[in-house]
Amino acid sequence: MPNSSHNSATQEALSQSTSPRFAIIVAGGTGTRMGADRPKQFLELSGEPVLLHTLRRFADPAVSVQLCMVVLPADQFETWQQLCEEFAITIPHTVVAGGESRWASVRNGLASLIDQQEGIVAVHDGVRPLVSAEVINTTYVAAAEHGAAIAAVPVKDSVRGLAQQGSYALDRSRLRLVQTPQCFELNLLRRAYQLPELPTFTDDASVVEDLHPIRMVAGDYRNLKITTPEDLIIAEALLRSF
Repeated sequence: MPNSSHNSATQEALSQSTSPRFAIIVAGGTGTRMGADRPKQFLELSGEPVLLHTLRRFADPAVSVQLCMVVLPADQFETWQQLCEEFAITIPHTVVAGGESRWASVRNGLASLIDQQEGIVAVHDGVRPLVSAEVINTTYVAAAEHGAAIAAVPVKDSVRGLAQQGSYALDRSRLRLVQTPQCFELNLLRRAYQLPELPTFTDDASVVEDLHPIRMVAGDYRNLKITTPEDLIIAEALLRSF
């Protein structure tokens, strides 16, 4: 859990950082694994769309984000517009059409920042609605200092790798579970996304890492990604504890 000294250090670093902050919230899910009748970003969490909870986290004045891009499949624009009207969503944001892959969707979101000359951009999963202001701030601050930073948490369970003849133990102390936000200096991320898409790209850090080292900062186990029905149940419970 966060401690007061860590909070103070984060706030001090934040006050010293003057780089503009941008956010690209990627929400391209279809809801297949949820077995739902709608994309998972539009499912209700405590009576509101999951994506609204996520957007609200980046609209928090405590994180000082200047521009927020929401990347959605083009055929979901109308649904999101209807939800904005139904839930009176007035949080400023720009909706951007996604691509055929997550990589292409982030690239499209990045292109929408063409008028910006410098700053730090966060890429965040639209279905991680419980990310805290502390994690967002810590990742932005680390990226401003190091160029690239991602939130991650230690592995709790034992982990094994698969081999042709069975499996083998892995040292979990050397492993981390990667979360979002993942934050980068704007022009660094632009350079990375000018390179061809590769099948090895699993997140933005994997796109950038050939150009620049990736700094890891402490994430939060509550910052879960809603992927399956049980995730939504856990998120409901966690949301009540905030």
